[in-house]
Amino acid sequence: MDARALVRWGVGHGLVRVALRRAERAGDLHARSVLDPASRADPYPLYDEVRSHGPLLKGALAHLTASHAVASEVLRREDFRAGADEDAFPPLMGRAVRWSRDESAVGPIDPPSLLVVEPPDHTRYRRLVSKVFTARAVEQLRGDVERVADELLDDLARAGAGGRTVDLVEAYATLLPVTVIAHVLGVPREDRRTVLHFGEMAAPTLDVALSLREFREVDAGVRGFNRWLAGHLERLRRDPGDDLLSQLVALDELTDVELRATAGLLLAAGFETTVNLLGSGTELLLRHPDQRALLREDPSRWPGAVEEVLRFESPVQVTARFAKDDTELAGRALRAGSLVITMLGGANRDPDVFADPHRFDVLRPNAKDHLSFSGGRHFCLGAALARLEGEVGLRRLFERFPDLQAAGTPVRRGTRVLRGWKTLPVRPGQAVGVAA
Repeated sequence: MDARALVRWGVGHGLVRVALRRAERAGDLHARSVLDPASRADPYPLYDEVRSHGPLLKGALAHLTASHAVASEVLRREDFRAGADEDAFPPLMGRAVRWSRDESAVGPIDPPSLLVVEPPDHTRYRRLVSKVFTARAVEQLRGDVERVADELLDDLARAGAGGRTVDLVEAYATLLPVTVIAHVLGVPREDRRTVLHFGEMAAPTLDVALSLREFREVDAGVRGFNRWLAGHLERLRRDPGDDLLSQLVALDELTDVELRATAGLLLAAGFETTVNLLGSGTELLLRHPDQRALLREDPSRWPGAVEEVLRFESPVQVTARFAKDDTELAGRALRAGSLVITMLGGANRDPDVFADPHRFDVLRPNAKDHLSFSGGRHFCLGAALARLEGEVGLRRLFERFPDLQAAGTPVRRGTRVLRGWKTLPVRPGQAVGVAA
């Protein structure tokens, strides 16, 4: 690891890790949410505890909210920003951050990623890509999503023949969204496993307080992803297609770093959220046969069921905002630069909004009021695509395999911000309508 990477770890993770360890010993809930393995495995009791202290809880390093109303307000207010204001850093820290920046290791929360930049750059980047992800444009992909799902389920039927156990995440939940987003972005079939590999390696970049060993692994994944992206974009310059990235390359409105950051985020975000949605949806419906029966009885309920999965097990559990100036939130004065952690998974189980919030109910009338796709100008660009893939993917799975059952102990992903399953062993059972 070079010196710049070591400084990036020290500023972004090492110092934070030390501060959180100290805060955890004092009972700080933010620190516990980051460091405690039990809270990572099941964060919902901690979210309830945060909410019991009121709409906004001041922690050692940040303010926390598990209130739906406050989280929604923060995400939509213009006086909160997604990334830290580096100009407001102490001089030494600011110099260290700027010196350590590495254009060969641009990750999803590094500028110029859409996740952290603000207008006018955010507006410019989003304008260039948003037309492909509108609800109307995404609906035109329905036939392609259905075709990919059916092909993968044919493979799943063959893999599970004779009562064999199959890992649903590996065989289906990962492959459906990565195949679709790869098609949208012009990724060759032979490179799709590479994209999955690097995406999985880079996913922990969204977490804080990584150990040095964890950071080394993540940094290697981010660098590998950047190298692959540079080569992919160069191929599209030589041999463009009708995909989104070919269009972005042809426009010549983004620098190489901006183009790589935008392409990388679209690729990673295009499958990461949906992998978790499909895995969580499958696991929940296997655990709740009564809810599964309701969907079998009336398939028109599937879109609402997807919203309930998103509410009940938000694929993205937390996101953060920084106060641009001195301001007020939930009756509390905040200084410029104050960090607010919006616990999306907690807001989605706020009893002030959702009756009996810890109950999984595919008929819940207001499930769509969840905040799983964030809000405001940083509302998830791929929300419509994730919803479509969730609806098609889960419906096709349970219609093709009506006797699908769990076949072992699933394993959670090790990430905190992204919540989903690393493995989900199932026995598909007898398939309905297997293609030849």
